[in-house]
Amino acid sequence: MFKTKDVRFTLKEILLSLGVLMSMRSALLSGLSLLSFFLYFPVYASVQNTEKAAKQIFNEYLEYLTLPNVATQSSPDIQKVAEWTAKKYSQYGLKTQLLENNGQPMLYADYMQAGEDAPTLLFYAHMDGQPVNPELWDQESPWKPVLKVKENEGWTTKPLSMLTGDIDPDWRIFARSASDDKAPIMMLLAAIHALASNSTTPSINIKVILDSNEEGGSPTLAKVIDSNKSLLSADAVVILDGPMHPSNAPTVVFGHRGATLVRITVYGPVSDSHSGHFGNYIQNPAFMLSTLLAGMKNENGQVTIPRYYGDTPLSESEKQVLSAIPIDEKALLNRLGVAKAESVGGNYYEAISLPSLNVNGLSAASTTAVRTIVPAEATASIDIRTTKAAYSARQVALLKDYIVSKGYHIIDKAPTLAQRQQHEKLVRFEVREGTDALQTPLDTPVGLWAKEALQPVSDDQVILIPLMGGTVPTAPLVKSLNKPAILIPLVNADNNQHAPNENLRIGNFYSGTESLYHLFTTPYAQ
Repeated sequence: MFKTKDVRFTLKEILLSLGVLMSMRSALLSGLSLLSFFLYFPVYASVQNTEKAAKQIFNEYLEYLTLPNVATQSSPDIQKVAEWTAKKYSQYGLKTQLLENNGQPMLYADYMQAGEDAPTLLFYAHMDGQPVNPELWDQESPWKPVLKVKENEGWTTKPLSMLTGDIDPDWRIFARSASDDKAPIMMLLAAIHALASNSTTPSINIKVILDSNEEGGSPTLAKVIDSNKSLLSADAVVILDGPMHPSNAPTVVFGHRGATLVRITVYGPVSDSHSGHFGNYIQNPAFMLSTLLAGMKNENGQVTIPRYYGDTPLSESEKQVLSAIPIDEKALLNRLGVAKAESVGGNYYEAISLPSLNVNGLSAASTTAVRTIVPAEATASIDIRTTKAAYSARQVALLKDYIVSKGYHIIDKAPTLAQRQQHEKLVRFEVREGTDALQTPLDTPVGLWAKEALQPVSDDQVILIPLMGGTVPTAPLVKSLNKPAILIPLVNADNNQHAPNENLRIGNFYSGTESLYHLFTTPYAQ
């Protein structure tokens, strides 16, 4: 039996509600107990149904985690993952079809059991994962799932055979894509298995598209959608990605920031030069770049580029909504291992609702080899998180204007000798645009439906978050299908997404399955 704090009603509680374990002092009390039983029984029954299905599919999930899925490194691996997923979905009653995509097929599946007149919802997730550096993982391989239990403030490895007995929901599975995004893919399968096993007709028709290169920015998603627009038609889109609220309460997210990648390279001498002979004589591009970057933010972490946060960054009504979202910022800082947050927003949710400017990589020669040189160049990679108002082209133009104001001449490829001789400060500016921001109104029908569906899953109130700080490639879905989209995250917030030791809290696999079951069985108003 699965021991979980997530299940709301035990058999004992049901019997108590019937009055079996207490003397029947009056017909009125008996009647009230019977009414209580019939009110609570559907929730109890759904938990029992989904728990059994989740336990069965969990074994399939562990096998799924052994399949490498880094799209940017191996198309054959992605082909294998797509075929495995299609076969598994087919085994559990979904119709599947691989969608051609230059050797990295995407997967379409559907479960159209609600009837022709019922609304249809399209669920999006992704099969691929982030690259791994095995040396940084606290286990033999990121592709061999490991069970770990919290002991003495750390995680202790336990044999997977422990999963055959009673399971503590706080145990974790560690592997690449354990949470992002193989877990939601298998939770969805478990929820449909629960429907089929109990001959339950869903209230909606279910369509699924699984992306094969989301971590690479989904460069071909728009093309695949346009080629299969009729197949993917739906009344709304639900994206199964991202972390839940830290409280692990049911979470609905109505948007996300966009992302644009920029790389800037500052040039010094035509080649690495001896620091004894030329130090103090020629400019060092590492110092030049450092000075340029340092001027982009003040000591409070606020971007100094004029108008970077938009002309009207956040309205008072938006701030009220964001301040109402519960957050233990002290606990968050402790988890991140830092003493103080930057002062960009009034709280965490305000901060991630504003555009950001982040340096994610720096290089100038080698830091390991002892080389006394003035490096020839220095490079910084930057990611810009955008919003609807502070969109990509706007933010890139502001960044360029700032660099020019510091005396730099911008070029788009390596400088010629003539350019070096003409300009004291040269910078190469390269842009890779990602995806646009998404902001769905909080009162959209799909959001109201999700809130209603998820409320029975937990005693906690459903958390509504206007904007997620991260980025999901929703633009092709929203633009091509022209339907509203929301995100429903199902995995624990502290899952180490995109990092070594990525993990999934096992209780989330069960609660996520139940959440999807309730989504599938809650009527959707068209």
